[in-house]
Amino acid sequence: MPGSEGWVERHRYLESVARFEAGIDEILSGLSWAAPAIPAWDAYADDLDAGVPVLASTSVTVDLKPLEALTATLIGASPGHTRHLGWRTAARYLAPVVRSFEAWRGDDERWLRPYCPLCGSPPAMAQLVGNDPGRRRFLCCGRCGSRWRFRRTECPFCEHDAHELATLKVEGENGLRIDRCEACRAYIKTYDGEGEERLLLADWSSLHLDVIALDRGWVRAAASLYEIPA
Repeated sequence: MPGSEGWVERHRYLESVARFEAGIDEILSGLSWAAPAIPAWDAYADDLDAGVPVLASTSVTVDLKPLEALTATLIGASPGHTRHLGWRTAARYLAPVVRSFEAWRGDDERWLRPYCPLCGSPPAMAQLVGNDPGRRRFLCCGRCGSRWRFRRTECPFCEHDAHELATLKVEGENGLRIDRCEACRAYIKTYDGEGEERLLLADWSSLHLDVIALDRGWVRAAASLYEIPA
C-alpha cells in the first residue's frame, strides 16, 4: 500500500502483514473485470431512510456475478485467508459503487446507523474529522471500504450513549487510539488526524491496537478479516 513504508519501518511487527497485503494488491492488480453498473440512487432513497443496506435492497441491484466468478477462483491457505481475499476483491470491484454512493448521499445524517450502508457489516475503524466543537465522526467498513457519518458519543455497536466513550491512547501512536463502550465492552479503533487516511484507516495497519484491547478483555464487535483470537 502506498505510504506504508515509513509506518512499517516504525512498526516492525507489522512487516509480515504488510508483505501479505502487498501480495494481495499485486494479485488484484492483475485481475480484470467490467466495472459494475451504478444503481439509480434516487430509487434507493426509501430504503436508505429505512436502514436497508444497498446489497440487501430490492429497489436497486448491484451485479455481483462477475465478483462471484472471480472469488470462486481465490483459494487461500486457510478459511480466514480465503475470506480475506474475497473481501479485498469485493472492495476493489465495488469501489466505483462506493464512490458514487458516497457522492449521492453527501455529507448528511440520513444514515446514523451502526452498520455499513452498502454491505451491512459493523465498522472496523472510526475517524474524527475537523476541529472542536464541530468535529464529525465517521465509521469505516473493513470489508467493502465504505465510510459514513455517526454520532460522536454513541457506541457504534450497541448504540449506548454515555456522552463520552472511554479512550485509551497508545504512547507513540500519533492519531491512533482505542474507544471503548462501558455498556457492552466493545471497542473501536479510531484515527484522530488527517493526511494518512488510506493507510491509518486500513485494519491491518493497527492490528497491534486489537492485541492491546483483547488483552484487556475488551470485545472486537467488528468483523475481523485476520481472525485475531479473543
